[in-house]
Parts: sequence; structure tokens; C-alpha cells
Amino acid sequence: MAKKITLKAALSSQQARFKRNAKSKKAEEASQRSQKQNAVDAAKGKGKEGKATTVPSKITKARKRSTIPFRASDTILLVGEGNFSFTLALLSHPALQYLPAQNVTATAYDSEDECFEKYPEAHAIVEELKKKGAQLLFSIDATALEKCKLLKGRKWDRIVFNFPHAGKGITDQDRNILSNQVLILGFLRSVGPFLVQGTIPAITVRRKKKKSANDSGSEDEGPIVDDDDSISEDEELGTEESQSLSKRDGTRGTVLVTLRNVHPYSEWNLPKLAKNPPPPSSLSEKTNPHYLQLRSFVFNRSDWAGYEHRMTKGEPAHGTGKTGQGGEDRMWEFCLKE
Repeated sequence: MAKKITLKAALSSQQARFKRNAKSKKAEEASQRSQKQNAVDAAKGKGKEGKATTVPSKITKARKRSTIPFRASDTILLVGEGNFSFTLALLSHPALQYLPAQNVTATAYDSEDECFEKYPEAHAIVEELKKKGAQLLFSIDATALEKCKLLKGRKWDRIVFNFPHAGKGITDQDRNILSNQVLILGFLRSVGPFLVQGTIPAITVRRKKKKSANDSGSEDEGPIVDDDDSISEDEELGTEESQSLSKRDGTRGTVLVTLRNVHPYSEWNLPKLAKNPPPPSSLSEKTNPHYLQLRSFVFNRSDWAGYEHRMTKGEPAHGTGKTGQGGEDRMWEFCLKE
């Protein structure tokens, strides 16, 4: 009889593999940095009359780019909202001025009373959103959307979960990571049936081409379906001139998840969980669908006027603690593989 593998054991094993791979990668990067530094030191030593030669840097300062992954014609479901400030920012964005408020449904895990107690400012935000015509739902579990009668039978072009967190206050880091991985897996399993069906969206990316002797400086553009969770050098250095989805008519809906791209959140391995989820731990447990990663990009909070990220317990993010400091906010976009 085959040995039964629990979800926790599968995630722990997966997490251990990721740690070993990360350790090997860090060692390799350290070796490469050392070799580069030796080359720089050698170049300085060869300067005339003892003067160090200048080694030009190929790394340019990253320029801030904004990616708005929505269209005014989209139907949008937001889950895990706190004070609903992102919902209001979405409906107030200049690029989405023609987005009908009726196209937006926003849900919160908290009950209405709990929401207003945690986030006093939410009352005014909710009132404004209701006047605009957005649908707001409370006491909705993002890992069990199928249990909500008001959502049954509906499908959306974009389903968004900004900064998911289990909020269990577990001090042990490994157990904390596992609890959040379970949350993400539950969300990705639950959300699949609510996505619009269609063809796989193609990402159109415009990048500057490196000039050659016979190059007049033209740019290449073409559809890219990226199934790699690694961040390209072009993306890190901000050399893309623009990034947008091609015309989405007839294409399948996408899931957008925003996380801090820094330890410990990067240890949750969001792309891995989406693309290669662990098998169910029992016959009664539903199998997680496999997703394709379409892209990831920097999520600039400043793009969304009035948006304030709040923690699960109600406090402003990074109010006093040091967890998650540094790094960047990043949004990943996925669609169902099949």
C-alpha cells in the first residue's frame, strides 16, 4: 500500500528543495561576484602611473514603470479586501475612467461590523462605492468562493488578491510559511471555475534591441507567454518601453496576486504553487488546477491614489515591525493551463 502523503508534508518537502536550490544559487552568485571583483581589481592595477582605470558600469538606474493590468471593459472580482481602498482606487484611476462600477465586485473576509471595527475609514469608502454602483460582499472566504450564492454561476475577466495573508500570528517561520501556502493553494483551487474561458492571453512586450552595425534602432515586438517565474534582466533594469496585454476578446480570464517580493514572502513560492501544486492529501480533497504564469511586474502603490495596504489585524502595513522591509511589491498574473 502506498504511503499517504499529507499536504503539509508535501509543502514541507517542496520548501526544503527550494531552500537547497536557493543556497546553491547564492553560493554561485557569490563566486561570480568574487570573480568580477578580481577582474575589476586587476584592471585598476594596470592603470597608467599607478592610477586606477575607470571601469564603466553596465547597470543603469531602473526607471519607474507603471503596468495597469486592467481594461475598461473588464469584469473584475477583488477578494480579501481590507478597507476597500483599492476598490475605490481602481474605480478612480484615470486609465479606467470608463470602467463601469457595476463591472466590479469586491469581497472581504470580515463581516461588515468587523470590517468597520478594524478599519474605521472603511465606512466612508464603502458608502462611496455603493453610491457608484459597485457590488460589495462581506464574510466571503477566498478559499471557498463556491459557497457564496451571490457568486455562483458568474465569471470574471480579472480576479485579484492583493497581499494575501493567513493572519494567524504564528511565530515559527516555517509554520507561518506553510499556513500562507495553504491559503494560496486554497484560493487558486477555488477561483478556477470563476474565470472566463477562452484562449491563452498573449503578452505583448516592447523591448529595446541592442544595436548592431546593421541595426537602424528598430524595436521588436511580439507575443510572449512566459511560463518562467524568474525575473529577466530587462525587467529588473526597467529597459522595457511598454508592457501590455494584447487584445483580450475571446481570451481566458486571469488571476492577479500581489505580494512583497522579499523574505519571508518570497519563500511562499507563489509561482511554483500555481504552476506545480502538490497533490491532494486525501481522496476527498479536490485537486489544484495548474496555471500558466503570463508575467510579473512591479506593483507601484503610488499608481493607485488613496490605496492604503492594511494588515489582517487592521494596522497599517509596516507600522512598527521590520518584516517585509526592503524589496518591492510585485504582481503576478496567471491563467488556467487547461
